Amino acid sequence: MYRVKKVLNHNTVIGIQSEDNQEYLLMGKGIGFGKKITERLEPGPGVTVYSLQKSTDRGNPGELLKSISPACLEIASQILDAAEKEFGKIDRNILFPMADHIEYAVRRIRGQEQISNPLTEDIRVLFHMEYKVAEQIIPILKTQMGIEIDADEVGYIALHIHSAIEDEKVSQAMQVAQAVRECISQIEQEIGRPIDVMSLAYNRLMNHIRYMAARAMKGEKLKVNMNDYMGIKFPNAFGIAERVCRQVERNLRCELSEVEIGYLAMHIERVADEELDEKEME
Repeated sequence: MYRVKKVLNHNTVIGIQSEDNQEYLLMGKGIGFGKKITERLEPGPGVTVYSLQKSTDRGNPGELLKSISPACLEIASQILDAAEKEFGKIDRNILFPMADHIEYAVRRIRGQEQISNPLTEDIRVLFHMEYKVAEQIIPILKTQMGIEIDADEVGYIALHIHSAIEDEKVSQAMQVAQAVRECISQIEQEIGRPIDVMSLAYNRLMNHIRYMAARAMKGEKLKVNMNDYMGIKFPNAFGIAERVCRQVERNLRCELSEVEIGYLAMHIERVADEELDEKEME
């Protein structure tokens, strides 16, 4: 049971739980309609309850809530509903930082301030399904606020969704995307030509680097060692992979397992093979 402390709008209420006397945000269709302060309510089906006391690495919900409009809270909740349909269980505590981002995005757009996201295309590929869900904010903002949001902003929303799925900070997801971009650029320089972004080998390479960076940040290691085989069979690809791995360590300030080199070399060799096959077919 909750005691209404503040009605934010028809669908959003701040209530005090009778058991622990702590503040919570209650969101659900019509939950605030006609409610008065101190009135008691019992959240039914379709109502989501968020603690405003629990400070996590995602921020302090109570503090964030002070600067977020109810409209942006509802929009963030709609996007999380879509994410839940697509991915199943997610960490809905991302609601507050996501709504906070949407709030400032709306302000920037209304103030005709543009922000750039140099990693938008990388995010679109690396976190494809997250980006597809994030795109649902485009018609929502257009209909509800008359605002047109661009692809760069959608990319940031996609990172918030990824964070809710993987229990990973948005900044970490951005670091991974940055590491992938720099690795691809380094490999292209090493092999002396751009890699076809539409190729299967490119997609596999990009995803491998993504998970390699994630493993490095989490301290996880691969079990099978392919270094001896790849070093002898494909020494050029192995040398490139070794240099790329050292660069990843410097960028992420972490230590990669030596085993990673062989696996990365395999993907680099695949990219080189695919490019060669395509040239022979021309």
